[in-house]
Amino acid sequence: MIESYKELLRSRLSDYRYHHSLCVADSAVELAERYGADKEKALVAGLLHDITKEADVSEHFELFAEGGVIPTELERVNRKLWHAMSGAEYIKLKLNITDKEIYDAVRYHTTARAGMSLLEKVIYIADFISADRVYDDVEIVRELAEKSLDETMLYTQRYSINELLQKGACIHPDSVACYNELLL
Repeated sequence: MIESYKELLRSRLSDYRYHHSLCVADSAVELAERYGADKEKALVAGLLHDITKEADVSEHFELFAEGGVIPTELERVNRKLWHAMSGAEYIKLKLNITDKEIYDAVRYHTTARAGMSLLEKVIYIADFISADRVYDDVEIVRELAEKSLDETMLYTQRYSINELLQKGACIHPDSVACYNELLL
């Protein structure tokens, strides 16, 4: 099954995005081993988290319609959020992956949310620390990820929210809820 997922990704993604997906899957398995999450689910969710990242506009909205997803106004105008929402629908509708943990890990890998499962945190953080990632704080985040998922979640939420604030961009309510839950 994993090989067929890789073939599918190869057909849907650029070389860069395909490589990123493999790197996230590797990081997800490592984090799952460290923190006791299901390694097979982590592998699948890590591989497929960006399955619709390079889809065209019509495919995103077809998947939303088919899955009964109604994007909020904030989600409609922020294209960077679409792939998580449509990706979760893609794996459910096209790949028949009905596991709620995997679905939610793909669905919330960009915004995070309050009440995240262990697998959701693993995929969210794996996406931040994968071997292909290069950004100012990546080494700090990688070090934190070796010690505590929740500390890493809090750091990455602060980092992401600060980036959005500096750009004058909207902050998704799920991200705010996640941040507040981690603080409390």
